[in-house]
Formats: sequence, structure tokens, C-alpha cells
Amino acid sequence: MFAVEVRDHIMIAHSLPRPVFGPAQGMHGATFVVDAAFFTRDVDEDGLAVDIGAASTVLTETLKPLNYQNLDEIAVFKGKVTTTEVIAKYIFDQLAQAVADKRLGPGSHRICKLKITLHESHAARGWYEADL
Repeated sequence: MFAVEVRDHIMIAHSLPRPVFGPAQGMHGATFVVDAAFFTRDVDEDGLAVDIGAASTVLTETLKPLNYQNLDEIAVFKGKVTTTEVIAKYIFDQLAQAVADKRLGPGSHRICKLKITLHESHAARGWYEADL
């Protein structure tokens, strides 16, 4: 399996209003480094799995509506606890739609799996991955 992984980041605010989250129940900020890996079973005639430029652009566009926002106030997250895992799944869904819409160029149809990793710090990360 081949993969191209691109990276960006978001700065968000949110709360995790359940006792299990201790002090993170209150409003707090977080900066997530976001890695998006696009997997293919082969490369094209140019030796590419995925166009890195297109992948970077699509990731940046996907993250833009979240950046510098309070996730507690975004409609798509209403009623959800915005854990790292939940945010990763949201980004996965947005990127999967971009693949379906062929926004990653002519090779979009070859992308068969995505892995979205959110790094909370140098010591902790979470992700969501699945076949398309």
C-alpha cells in the first residue's frame, strides 16, 4: 500500500462537559497538529499515489471552518463531546467527501483508505482510519 501524508494545524476552543474529563470539563483551548494520510494500492503513470499539493489544499480547506473557533458553538458538533477522536472522525468524513467529489485530482478514484491523526501534544495523539 502506498500513502501520502500531509500536515496542518488548528487552534480551537471547546469544553468536554463530563466528569471523566476532570479539569477539561471547562472551556479551554487546544492546538492540534493534524496529519491526513491518503492510501492507494498503486501509483499512477507519474509514480504518484496522491498529488501532495492537492492533498495539502484539501486538508487546509477542511480545517479552515474549525480554526480559531469554539467547537461548542459549531452546529455540526451540537450535542457531541468534541474529543480528539470525534474531531478526527469529522475531519475524516470531510476528506472522504472530498475524495468522492474528486477534489484530489484525476487520481482521486484510487484513494482507498484515509487515516486522520490529531496530535494533542508531543506525548499524546488520537486518530480515525477506515477504508473508503
